[in-house]
Amino acid sequence: MPQRVEIVKKIMDSNDRLAQNNQAILDQHHVYGINLMASPGAGKTSVILETIKRLPAGIKLGVIEGDTAPVTIDADKIVAAGIPAVQINTGGDCHLDANMVGMALPELPLEELNLILVENVGNLICPAGFQLGTHANVLIASVPEGDDKPYKYPKIYRGLDVLIINKIDLTPYIDFRMDYFQQGVEMLNPGLTTFALSAKTGKGFDAWIAWLTDKVKAK
Repeated sequence: MPQRVEIVKKIMDSNDRLAQNNQAILDQHHVYGINLMASPGAGKTSVILETIKRLPAGIKLGVIEGDTAPVTIDADKIVAAGIPAVQINTGGDCHLDANMVGMALPELPLEELNLILVENVGNLICPAGFQLGTHANVLIASVPEGDDKPYKYPKIYRGLDVLIINKIDLTPYIDFRMDYFQQGVEMLNPGLTTFALSAKTGKGFDAWIAWLTDKVKAK
């Protein structure tokens, strides 16, 4: 068992070093990077597409799409919206890692960008353990998932810089206790920056776009 722990430690240390290299590349190009995580169906791609529509003209976005299978459905949607995108096929792995992101970065026109969104694999467990070299970890939770997720998946909530609560247009139809959900989040990550919005209606996006804009300008 001690040998297994040592092997895992070496893997994580190697990943962290690669993540530092990735962030150095982003910093060199004055690009702000975001690791966008969520469970399957929470609306990562929908949030990205609505974000694209609302970004100010001065923000130049690129997207890295992670998926477990060699399909380009999400990447094709991003490209169709006029945004450069790179697809990563993890070969079945349940998360992206720093090495995968490092190989994808040169495929984007970094000199023309100032913001990159990395759409991680849909999962609330594995992505929490791997740094990618981005500047912020953002989780998209959604109303249909239920209000118990902070209690069931505490690790991913502890490591967040921003929480997006998506699909708030469904709150009249789903038994989702917002106060109970937010209480769980607050216990794990006090004062976490949170945006409640709907990718379907656009409600709540102004605050999210303002936050993004401030981060990019500060870079």
